[in-house]
Amino acid sequence: MLTISFFSAAIIAGTPLLFATLGEILTQKTGNLNLGVEGMMLMGAVMGFLVGFHSGNPFLALLAAMLAGAMGAGIYALLTISLRANQEVSGLALTTFGTGFSSFLGQSLVGQVTPKSISNFFNPIAIPGLSKIPVIGPIFFNHDVFVYFGYLTAILLGIYLYKTQKGLNLRAVGENPGAADAASINVTLYKYVHILLGGALCGLGGAYLSLVYVPAWQENITAGRGWIAVALVIFAVWNPYRALFGAYLFGGLDIIGFRIQGTSIQVSQYLIDMLPYLVTIIVLVFVSFKKSQEHSPPKGLGKPYFREER
Repeated sequence: MLTISFFSAAIIAGTPLLFATLGEILTQKTGNLNLGVEGMMLMGAVMGFLVGFHSGNPFLALLAAMLAGAMGAGIYALLTISLRANQEVSGLALTTFGTGFSSFLGQSLVGQVTPKSISNFFNPIAIPGLSKIPVIGPIFFNHDVFVYFGYLTAILLGIYLYKTQKGLNLRAVGENPGAADAASINVTLYKYVHILLGGALCGLGGAYLSLVYVPAWQENITAGRGWIAVALVIFAVWNPYRALFGAYLFGGLDIIGFRIQGTSIQVSQYLIDMLPYLVTIIVLVFVSFKKSQEHSPPKGLGKPYFREER
């Protein structure tokens, strides 16, 4: 029973990572490397909480979070696509901007809690039939609607990327934008649309933290999860289905300290806090050695595309 409760909690803790990872996968599939995931999550977290706190409406709160994340991604897209700025520097600048944005808007919200109307909306819902399956049911099918939406988003994104014409076009843009352009694919439009959608998903990841997981506003609520999400993209080899496993694995690492504290095992709290980041480094080192065509990033990743130079 203790094991089931741990894995169930890992699903919850991994949900914000899942949305952020899926958003970054979508962005990197366009050939753009956005290191501003942390900033977009913070923007989504503060705007979602701000609107939810004043309106009490969960749908308005989620919409505000998505728009805030998309706004951050829009700034990045404008800089890197239209103005041809360096992608890495633009992403880092977005993280700095998002951190300041959330601190400024959230200074009057520190210590405030999510309204009852929103917390009740996100109460766990057991899915009839599926929640009764031994072991699997309590772990996967007894959560709030946000978690279920995470499952659905990962599955739909995988179908979109690998089973649809537009998904194929998107992958072509990321692999070889020049060839995609020659095939009459609007490279600029594909980049803008998918970067904005990726930012919206990152904003949702931040909103889950402030509206459901905590649920209250506190400074720097993401606590570095955006950086872990960037690493998870590599861990998942740019595959939405594998992102499910990676996000929940790191969600488990995030909460394992709380579980150990309830036992007689003596482990330094500093080591526990360091564990997710330590595993992130190990994963990056391991993936860098395990190179294959299937597990390689989009060939155009990080490379600016200028149609005039095609």
